[in-house]
Amino acid sequence: MAPPQPVIVYPPGDDGGRRVRVGERFLGMAYGLLDVADFLRRAGLGEADPWVVAASPSIEWRGGGPDAWGH
Repeated sequence: MAPPQPVIVYPPGDDGGRRVRVGERFLGMAYGLLDVADFLRRAGLGEADPWVVAASPSIEWRGGGPDAWGH
């Protein structure tokens, strides 16, 4: 997966969700890796499974890595 714009997953909010952006575009609130993978697929960034998303150097994880969810 090599997105043309940076993918940023923000720190968990009070409800455990993390905002996901590609460049200036807000994709949604993710509550797990499946959500992030689905948002990227819908944005046309290819088919990504959760394990690819977790290991991707193209994703900037702020406030914790792919295992940091506020559940």
